Amino acid sequence: MNYIEHIGKYFLMLKQVFTKPQRARVFKEALMREVEELGHKSIGIIAFISFFIGGVIALQTALNLESPFIPKSLIGFAAKRSVILEFAPTFCSIILAGKVGSYITSSIGTMRVTEQIDALEVMGINSLNYLVLPKIIATVLFYPFLIVLGMFLGIFGGWIAGVISGLFSGTDFISGVQMEFNPFLITYALIKTVVFAFLIATVPSYHGYFVKGGSLEVGKASTQSVVWTTVVIVISNYFLTQMLLT
Repeated sequence: MNYIEHIGKYFLMLKQVFTKPQRARVFKEALMREVEELGHKSIGIIAFISFFIGGVIALQTALNLESPFIPKSLIGFAAKRSVILEFAPTFCSIILAGKVGSYITSSIGTMRVTEQIDALEVMGINSLNYLVLPKIIATVLFYPFLIVLGMFLGIFGGWIAGVISGLFSGTDFISGVQMEFNPFLITYALIKTVVFAFLIATVPSYHGYFVKGGSLEVGKASTQSVVWTTVVIVISNYFLTQMLLT
Protein backbone atom coordinates (compact mmCIF):
# COMPACT_ATOMS: atom_id res chain seq x y z
CA MET A 1 0.00 0.00 0.00
CA ASN A 2 2.90 2.34 0.69
CA TYR A 3 4.11 1.98 -2.91
CA ILE A 4 0.60 2.68 -4.23
CA GLU A 5 0.44 5.81 -2.09
CA HIS A 6 3.75 7.07 -3.48
CA ILE A 7 2.68 6.36 -7.07
CA GLY A 8 -0.54 8.29 -6.49
CA LYS A 9 1.31 11.23 -4.94
CA TYR A 10 3.76 11.19 -7.85
CA PHE A 11 1.00 11.54 -10.46
CA LEU A 12 -0.80 14.19 -8.39
CA MET A 13 2.50 16.07 -8.29
CA LEU A 14 2.76 15.86 -12.09
CA LYS A 15 -0.75 17.28 -12.42
CA GLN A 16 0.22 20.29 -10.35
CA VAL A 17 3.50 20.71 -12.22
CA PHE A 18 1.66 21.37 -15.49
CA THR A 19 -0.92 23.78 -14.05
CA LYS A 20 -0.78 27.48 -13.17
CA PRO A 21 2.39 28.39 -15.09
CA GLN A 22 4.62 31.25 -13.98
CA ARG A 23 5.33 34.44 -15.88
CA ALA A 24 7.28 33.92 -19.11
CA ARG A 25 10.31 35.96 -18.02
CA VAL A 26 10.67 34.12 -14.70
CA PHE A 27 10.19 30.76 -16.41
CA LYS A 28 12.77 31.52 -19.11
CA GLU A 29 15.39 32.44 -16.51
CA ALA A 30 14.72 29.24 -14.57
CA LEU A 31 14.86 27.16 -17.77
CA MET A 32 18.22 28.59 -18.83
CA ARG A 33 19.59 27.93 -15.36
CA GLU A 34 18.44 24.29 -15.46
CA VAL A 35 19.86 23.74 -18.96
CA GLU A 36 23.22 24.87 -17.62
CA GLU A 37 23.07 22.78 -14.44
CA LEU A 38 21.43 19.62 -15.74
CA GLY A 39 22.60 19.55 -19.36
CA HIS A 40 25.69 21.55 -20.14
CA LYS A 41 27.59 20.38 -17.06
CA SER A 42 26.89 16.74 -17.97
CA ILE A 43 28.60 16.84 -21.36
CA GLY A 44 32.04 16.04 -19.97
CA ILE A 45 31.11 12.87 -18.09
CA ILE A 46 28.99 11.54 -20.97
CA ALA A 47 31.74 12.22 -23.53
CA PHE A 48 34.45 10.61 -21.38
CA ILE A 49 32.50 7.46 -20.54
CA SER A 50 31.06 7.03 -24.06
CA PHE A 51 34.47 7.16 -25.71
CA PHE A 52 36.10 4.54 -23.48
CA ILE A 53 33.09 2.23 -23.20
CA GLY A 54 32.83 2.23 -27.00
CA GLY A 55 36.46 1.19 -27.14
CA VAL A 56 35.91 -1.58 -24.60
CA ILE A 57 32.89 -2.91 -26.51
CA ALA A 58 34.89 -3.05 -29.75
CA LEU A 59 37.88 -4.75 -28.10
CA GLN A 60 35.75 -7.36 -26.32
CA THR A 61 33.89 -8.11 -29.54
CA ALA A 62 37.17 -8.49 -31.43
CA LEU A 63 38.62 -10.80 -28.78
CA ASN A 64 35.54 -13.05 -28.95
CA LEU A 65 35.53 -13.30 -32.75
CA GLU A 66 38.65 -15.41 -33.19
CA SER A 67 37.38 -17.58 -36.05
CA PRO A 68 39.00 -16.74 -39.41
CA PHE A 69 35.65 -17.46 -41.10
CA ILE A 70 33.96 -14.51 -39.35
CA PRO A 71 34.57 -11.21 -41.16
CA LYS A 72 36.18 -8.45 -39.09
CA SER A 73 33.49 -6.04 -40.24
CA LEU A 74 31.12 -7.71 -37.79
CA ILE A 75 33.07 -6.03 -34.99
CA GLY A 76 31.96 -2.61 -36.18
CA PHE A 77 28.42 -3.86 -36.76
CA ALA A 78 28.14 -5.34 -33.24
CA ALA A 79 29.69 -2.27 -31.63
CA LYS A 80 27.31 0.04 -33.54
CA ARG A 81 24.23 -1.95 -32.48
CA SER A 82 25.37 -2.19 -28.87
CA VAL A 83 26.09 1.53 -28.59
CA ILE A 84 22.94 2.74 -30.35
CA LEU A 85 20.44 0.28 -28.87
CA GLU A 86 21.49 0.07 -25.24
CA PHE A 87 24.67 1.77 -24.17
CA ALA A 88 23.96 5.35 -25.27
CA PRO A 89 20.28 5.68 -24.29
CA THR A 90 20.12 3.38 -21.26
CA PHE A 91 23.57 3.27 -19.68
CA CYS A 92 24.15 7.00 -20.13
CA SER A 93 20.70 7.72 -18.68
CA ILE A 94 21.55 5.67 -15.60
CA ILE A 95 24.77 7.68 -15.23
CA LEU A 96 22.77 10.89 -15.53
CA ALA A 97 20.27 9.57 -12.99
CA GLY A 98 23.11 9.29 -10.48
CA LYS A 99 24.70 12.64 -11.27
CA VAL A 100 21.63 14.77 -11.93
CA GLY A 101 19.13 12.92 -9.74
CA SER A 102 21.07 13.46 -6.54
CA TYR A 103 21.51 17.14 -7.39
CA ILE A 104 17.79 17.64 -8.03
CA THR A 105 16.74 15.87 -4.85
CA SER A 106 19.26 17.63 -2.64
CA SER A 107 18.49 21.09 -4.06
CA ILE A 108 14.71 20.77 -3.76
CA GLY A 109 14.97 18.89 -0.46
CA THR A 110 17.14 21.64 1.02
CA MET A 111 14.55 24.20 -0.03
CA ARG A 112 11.88 22.09 1.68
CA VAL A 113 13.64 21.68 5.02
CA THR A 114 14.68 25.35 5.10
CA GLU A 115 11.04 26.35 4.43
CA GLN A 116 11.83 28.15 1.17
CA ILE A 117 9.11 26.16 -0.60
CA ASP A 118 6.63 27.22 2.08
CA ALA A 119 7.61 30.83 1.41
CA LEU A 120 6.92 30.37 -2.31
CA GLU A 121 3.47 28.97 -1.53
CA VAL A 122 2.71 31.89 0.80
CA MET A 123 3.56 34.29 -2.04
CA GLY A 124 1.02 32.52 -4.25
CA ILE A 125 3.61 30.82 -6.49
CA ASN A 126 2.97 27.29 -7.72
CA SER A 127 6.18 25.86 -6.29
CA LEU A 128 6.01 22.61 -8.26
CA ASN A 129 5.59 24.42 -11.55
CA TYR A 130 8.36 26.86 -10.64
CA LEU A 131 10.84 24.20 -9.48
CA VAL A 132 10.07 21.08 -11.54
CA LEU A 133 8.75 22.13 -14.96
CA PRO A 134 11.99 23.89 -16.03
CA LYS A 135 13.90 20.73 -15.09
CA ILE A 136 11.56 18.56 -17.18
CA ILE A 137 11.85 20.78 -20.25
CA ALA A 138 15.62 21.17 -19.87
CA THR A 139 16.24 17.42 -19.67
CA VAL A 140 13.72 16.41 -22.35
CA LEU A 141 15.13 18.93 -24.84
CA PHE A 142 18.85 18.65 -24.03
CA TYR A 143 19.42 14.96 -23.26
CA PRO A 144 18.73 13.70 -26.81
CA PHE A 145 21.71 15.81 -27.91
CA LEU A 146 23.80 14.24 -25.15
CA ILE A 147 22.80 10.74 -26.23
CA VAL A 148 23.57 11.44 -29.90
CA LEU A 149 26.96 12.71 -28.76
CA GLY A 150 27.39 9.51 -26.75
CA MET A 151 26.55 7.40 -29.82
CA PHE A 152 29.08 9.20 -31.99
CA LEU A 153 31.87 9.10 -29.39
CA GLY A 154 31.15 5.46 -28.53
CA ILE A 155 31.54 4.38 -32.15
CA PHE A 156 34.54 6.66 -32.60
CA GLY A 157 36.12 5.18 -29.47
CA GLY A 158 35.66 1.69 -30.92
CA TRP A 159 37.39 2.75 -34.13
CA ILE A 160 40.30 4.30 -32.22
CA ALA A 161 40.64 1.16 -30.07
CA GLY A 162 40.96 -1.03 -33.16
CA VAL A 163 43.52 1.23 -34.81
CA ILE A 164 45.67 1.42 -31.66
CA SER A 165 45.42 -2.25 -30.65
CA GLY A 166 45.79 -3.71 -34.14
CA LEU A 167 43.06 -6.31 -33.49
CA PHE A 168 41.11 -5.04 -36.50
CA SER A 169 41.58 -2.38 -39.11
CA GLY A 170 39.76 0.93 -39.16
CA THR A 171 38.45 0.16 -42.66
CA ASP A 172 36.82 -3.10 -41.51
CA PHE A 173 35.29 -1.33 -38.53
CA ILE A 174 33.81 1.45 -40.68
CA SER A 175 32.43 -1.15 -43.10
CA GLY A 176 30.70 -2.86 -40.20
CA VAL A 177 29.27 0.42 -38.96
CA GLN A 178 27.80 1.09 -42.41
CA MET A 179 26.43 -2.45 -42.71
CA GLU A 180 22.59 -2.75 -42.62
CA PHE A 181 22.03 0.68 -41.14
CA ASN A 182 18.45 1.05 -39.88
CA PRO A 183 17.43 4.68 -39.17
CA PHE A 184 14.60 3.51 -36.91
CA LEU A 185 17.15 2.37 -34.35
CA ILE A 186 18.17 6.02 -33.86
CA THR A 187 14.50 6.95 -33.47
CA TYR A 188 14.04 4.13 -30.97
CA ALA A 189 17.03 5.31 -28.94
CA LEU A 190 15.80 8.92 -28.91
CA ILE A 191 12.28 7.88 -27.84
CA LYS A 192 13.80 6.01 -24.91
CA THR A 193 15.98 8.99 -24.11
CA VAL A 194 13.01 11.36 -23.90
CA VAL A 195 11.16 8.99 -21.56
CA PHE A 196 14.24 8.48 -19.39
CA ALA A 197 14.90 12.24 -19.31
CA PHE A 198 11.37 12.82 -18.02
CA LEU A 199 11.91 10.22 -15.29
CA ILE A 200 15.31 11.68 -14.36
CA ALA A 201 13.68 15.08 -13.83
CA THR A 202 10.50 14.02 -12.04
CA VAL A 203 11.36 11.07 -9.77
CA PRO A 204 14.19 12.90 -7.92
CA SER A 205 11.98 16.01 -7.76
CA TYR A 206 9.30 13.95 -6.04
CA HIS A 207 11.74 12.64 -3.44
CA GLY A 208 13.10 16.11 -2.77
CA TYR A 209 9.76 17.90 -2.67
CA PHE A 210 8.17 15.58 -0.11
CA VAL A 211 11.21 15.09 2.14
CA LYS A 212 10.63 15.62 5.85
CA GLY A 213 13.15 16.33 8.58
CA GLY A 214 16.59 17.89 8.27
CA SER A 215 19.82 17.56 6.35
CA LEU A 216 20.19 13.85 7.23
CA GLU A 217 16.81 13.07 5.64
CA VAL A 218 17.78 15.08 2.55
CA GLY A 219 20.85 12.86 2.14
CA LYS A 220 18.75 9.71 2.51
CA ALA A 221 16.21 11.05 0.02
CA SER A 222 19.01 11.70 -2.50
CA THR A 223 20.16 8.10 -2.23
CA GLN A 224 16.61 6.77 -2.55
CA SER A 225 15.91 8.96 -5.56
CA VAL A 226 18.94 7.63 -7.45
CA VAL A 227 17.98 4.04 -6.65
CA TRP A 228 14.34 4.43 -7.64
CA THR A 229 15.13 6.45 -10.76
CA THR A 230 17.48 3.68 -11.89
CA VAL A 231 14.85 1.01 -11.14
CA VAL A 232 12.15 2.88 -13.06
CA ILE A 233 14.51 3.46 -16.01
CA VAL A 234 15.33 -0.27 -16.20
CA ILE A 235 11.66 -1.26 -16.02
CA SER A 236 10.70 1.37 -18.61
CA ASN A 237 13.52 0.16 -20.85
CA TYR A 238 12.03 -3.33 -20.87
CA PHE A 239 8.53 -2.18 -21.80
CA LEU A 240 9.74 0.33 -24.40
CA THR A 241 11.87 -2.34 -26.05
CA GLN A 242 8.92 -4.72 -26.01
CA MET A 243 6.61 -2.14 -27.62
CA LEU A 244 9.00 -0.59 -30.16
CA LEU A 245 11.16 -3.49 -31.38
CA THR A 246 8.86 -6.52 -31.26
